[in-house]
Amino acid sequence: MGRRLGDELLRLRDAAARTQQQAAEVISATNSKIVKMERGWVPMRDPDIRALCEFYGLTDRKALAQLLELARLDRERRKAKGWWQDSPHPGALTEYIAMEDAASRVRTWQLSLVPGLFQTPEYARSLAVSEGVGSWEDPAEIERIVDIRMRRQDRLVGERALDVYAVVWEAALRQLIGGSSTMRGQLERLLEVAELGNVRLQVLPFHAGGHPCITAPFTILSFQETEAVDVVQADTIASSVWVENEAASSEYGDLFDRTARRSLAPRDSVRLIDAIRQEM
Repeated sequence: MGRRLGDELLRLRDAAARTQQQAAEVISATNSKIVKMERGWVPMRDPDIRALCEFYGLTDRKALAQLLELARLDRERRKAKGWWQDSPHPGALTEYIAMEDAASRVRTWQLSLVPGLFQTPEYARSLAVSEGVGSWEDPAEIERIVDIRMRRQDRLVGERALDVYAVVWEAALRQLIGGSSTMRGQLERLLEVAELGNVRLQVLPFHAGGHPCITAPFTILSFQETEAVDVVQADTIASSVWVENEAASSEYGDLFDRTARRSLAPRDSVRLIDAIRQEM
């Protein structure tokens, strides 16, 4: 939400042909603060937003109200203190966990791994210690990582049950993370979560051929607030990319839907998962 708000302020400044220095003078700040605001790095005060919007010539009261609401939601999200605060994960992943905890719906596309919300402790532990996958060696730290992943799964049940729509490539089901025994347990877990009313699980089989999401995994998070747009986290080899603008988020949603249509129906997906489990 902070990124979206920053993007909007940057767009308004560019449209008004104002410089960062001019904007900084309006709110008695430095250039660096304007940079941080436009990149969504800092919480924003309502008086600053009002002053900048007036300076940029924004006269639409509804548009201003939407920006102020975004700022409020962003401040609330930043103030939230959850169990994930002590996570040994890097900052970007800790931010994702916080976003996931606030979300009402998640759509995730996975190429080679079982979604974190569905992983067993043994599978998660194997990922943390596997050469070329995990980067942790301290057993205590690894157990903290596993515990956090398991705590994320609390959102699958209860009053705040998360609506999860997962599409997984067949490769993720056949990749022997932790060996045959660990994968059998993981596939059994997938069969269990597939029965939950708030979970829709589909498998994209090998025979589907090329598809729109063949290059990288991503997750789309949706929120109940009216003004909140979908947030997308796309993984790369070295980092995570965040997308928080309506047009780009919609494009990811379209890619997800197109890939889901090429995937097996939930019932057929369960049959394939069970067949692979029996093979192991």
